Amino acid sequence: MAQAKKGDRVKIHYTGKLTNGTVFDSSAGREPLEFTLGNGQVIAGFDEAVNGMQVGEAKSILIPVDKAYGLRNDQLVMDIPRSQVPPDLDPQVDQQLQMGGPNGEVVVVKVVKVTDSAITLDANPPLAGEDLNFDIELVAIG
Repeated sequence: MAQAKKGDRVKIHYTGKLTNGTVFDSSAGREPLEFTLGNGQVIAGFDEAVNGMQVGEAKSILIPVDKAYGLRNDQLVMDIPRSQVPPDLDPQVDQQLQMGGPNGEVVVVKVVKVTDSAITLDANPPLAGEDLNFDIELVAIG
């Protein structure tokens, strides 16, 4: 039976959990996740886990932080003076906003604090600093 290898288009079902068991994402009840193996479309540890699997094979894996979203970076937490916030924006804690990055890309940030003089934004990926557990099943290759 064929094994998934770099360059293959694969479809997988998955459930992602934090180390405390909290489910943060799942393909249950949806179409399988489809991606090209080794193309950088998913986190490195996920690519590595699927590589070599056969259709119908299922497994549980732990992806360490360095193969997931990396460590949290305190430099990605920034205070923005309220004078630089559009006047029609009423930021709320836990709200996600989009802002322009240094190279013209769109960066998603989370509002973590709001005061009269500033808002604090966090541009870290939501799962940065976390080891991740996945239950994965390879549904199709090609």
